[in-house]
Amino acid sequence: MKLSDALLFANNAQLAAAAGVLCLVLAGVARIAEGRRIKRARIDRVGWVPWTGVFLVLSVIGLTLLGLGVPGLLKG
Repeated sequence: MKLSDALLFANNAQLAAAAGVLCLVLAGVARIAEGRRIKRARIDRVGWVPWTGVFLVLSVIGLTLLGLGVPGLLKG
């Protein structure tokens, strides 16, 4: 079964859990990017992306979606 077929026939709980996991993965990427920004070699090259804010928003959204999706997955 292809991924597109699995997503096409997924119920709402599965979609919410998958979106939550995706948001948490992206939050992890944002956390890594913030760590790299803090350890930059040139102090005057700050960058333009607020990685801490991106991390916090994606973490809250991801945890909320997982909180909504996991009970539905456990019920079956």
